[in-house]
Amino acid sequence: MEEKIVIILNTMADYLNTAQMKKLQEVLIKELSENEPERSQIPNEKYMELYLAAKKIEGCSARTIQYYEVTICHFLKHITTVIRKITTDEIRAYLVNYQKINNCSKVTLDNIRRNLSSFFSWLEEEDYLLKSPMRRIHKIRTKKVVKEIISDEAIEVIRDSCTEPRDLALIDLLYSTGIRVGELVRLDIADLDLEKRECVVYGKGDKERRVYFDAKAKIHLQKYLENRTDNNPALFVTLDAPYERLQISGVECRLRTIGRKLGMHNIHPHKFRRTLATRAIDKGMPIEQVQKILGHSQIDTTMTYAIVNQANVKISHQKFIA
Repeated sequence: MEEKIVIILNTMADYLNTAQMKKLQEVLIKELSENEPERSQIPNEKYMELYLAAKKIEGCSARTIQYYEVTICHFLKHITTVIRKITTDEIRAYLVNYQKINNCSKVTLDNIRRNLSSFFSWLEEEDYLLKSPMRRIHKIRTKKVVKEIISDEAIEVIRDSCTEPRDLALIDLLYSTGIRVGELVRLDIADLDLEKRECVVYGKGDKERRVYFDAKAKIHLQKYLENRTDNNPALFVTLDAPYERLQISGVECRLRTIGRKLGMHNIHPHKFRRTLATRAIDKGMPIEQVQKILGHSQIDTTMTYAIVNQANVKISHQKFIA
């Protein structure tokens, strides 16, 4: 059916304008799809299940898959049209109403748009759709806010406040490697090479990469491991018996508690990652190497983590322009 529609559209392209071609495509899809019972009888929820299964096979984390599921479930509850007949206008109306009802930010709304775009693009790639209705819904422009990083002074204050060897080792490892919190909690003691000051982490899609830590992190990791009395292979475990592997929520909660005691109300694992990227680029590390350290597949992603030190901009201006 899809091939016939493409042939018809290509034949009529020289005779119709863009608006007429668009209308012709909509009519053809609507009328011809009704004569294709195998596809038309597939419920919307089944398409979502197939998509989520594909994402799981691709190696997406449980958190990412859950985020996709929540977004698409909400969408399908409010758009009852059969997926193969959903139009761009319906999706636009949904996004407008979502923002109005939930009073969410443009960043949140764009995340929803991106998730829906991924879903419909997959349906198109798998030939469940002739053309994704998300193609004409572009990225929502958001205000770019320069996010704070942890200053050298702040990191020393945080270090000094640590009363547990585990917390000090954890903070130093985050600060010197820039690894994701999900990568941190998956680390085993066996993944660590203290002599070479490096460790192997498994990022998104279970991609393996090697990261490096500094001398402070090495010393504090050694002290922490020497004080361990359990047999758990995990690098970081809970402070109390039965000493189970530390989870993401446990790391986030611990850092938040430490920060609040010091009057720092925005200390979280990702801030250490952003700080590393910013410091590295600020000190002249090539962006491609920073990309490698962070484990980004796209260099554009790396750039969003880094800001340029304004003081260095002023120095460069005085050196090259003033």
